[in-house]
Amino acid sequence: MVRTLGPAGYGFYLYAPKADAFLRKRWREPCPDAELERLAAFAAACRGAGVRFGVGLSPYELYRDFDAAAKADLAAKLDQLASLGLDDLGVFFDDMRGDLPDLAARQIEIVHWIAGRVPQARIAACPSYYSDDPVLDRVFGQRPPDYLEDLGAGLDPAIRLMWTGEEVCSLQVTPAHLDRVAGQMRRKPFLWDNYPVNDGPRMSRRLHLRAFTGRPAAIGSRLAAHGINPASQAVLSRIPALTLVDSYRQGEAYEYAASFRRAAVQVLGEDFAALVGRNLLALQESGLDGMTDDHKARLRERLAVFDHPAAREIEAWLDGAYALGADELQTQ
Repeated sequence: MVRTLGPAGYGFYLYAPKADAFLRKRWREPCPDAELERLAAFAAACRGAGVRFGVGLSPYELYRDFDAAAKADLAAKLDQLASLGLDDLGVFFDDMRGDLPDLAARQIEIVHWIAGRVPQARIAACPSYYSDDPVLDRVFGQRPPDYLEDLGAGLDPAIRLMWTGEEVCSLQVTPAHLDRVAGQMRRKPFLWDNYPVNDGPRMSRRLHLRAFTGRPAAIGSRLAAHGINPASQAVLSRIPALTLVDSYRQGEAYEYAASFRRAAVQVLGEDFAALVGRNLLALQESGLDGMTDDHKARLRERLAVFDHPAAREIEAWLDGAYALGADELQTQ
């Protein structure tokens, strides 16, 4: 991913998979040595590609009891991560209950404490309520009044704040929306864009391959950064990722269908790109539940002729290998 997208214009990679328990619910435990070695090698590959390397840490509900023992465990984890040579560090408070009246104050204390321990890294914090979407309040408890405003007022201006837009998975991100949120945060938002991600119970039934839309180039000057959350299919994710570069560079001249075709050819080659283009509606809109058995069988036959990792990703998806249930998502 880094070797493809770095030369295209992407500037950072933040390693923060939900499946890495040592960065999430088991954050107090040391990362296994073998995992640290793999991350160190990946960090070196990022630097070799001119891409900043970072890690996203989700210290699960740390703000409920930030005592001496918690600080000791956190210091040990930060020392481990810092040994990788972090350029960036994400401090994530998402996917946790947040219905506490002093939530912002508690999180501000933690983020400033972390920033003091890892001064070499650029810090980005993800709020517990990282979107206007009311689904967050339904799942994680009602957000405290003025939570985002209090967080923005109390955090050091050098610390970035992540935001996904009007929804958790926003259809579009407009300049007017970003201007309003920047006023609340007292800084430009770090857009953490939930496309082409497909790791939820419903989304895992579809392949998100279409080009980016709803992200006009005009939002660039209103953002501190724009990161995308890739799909579970790493090779296929490169197709929409490349189109976002076109959207920014071409501005009002951007045509999403033409951009998709160019990116698909770049990633897949001419013939394979044509096959995916012909099946785009079925793969992304119909999904596994809407495709007939006959369509799936014919698609498998055509995929078999391509010696390409993306063909194996589609085959595995057809087999249900990427399916994720609600229980699996919640336990992460």
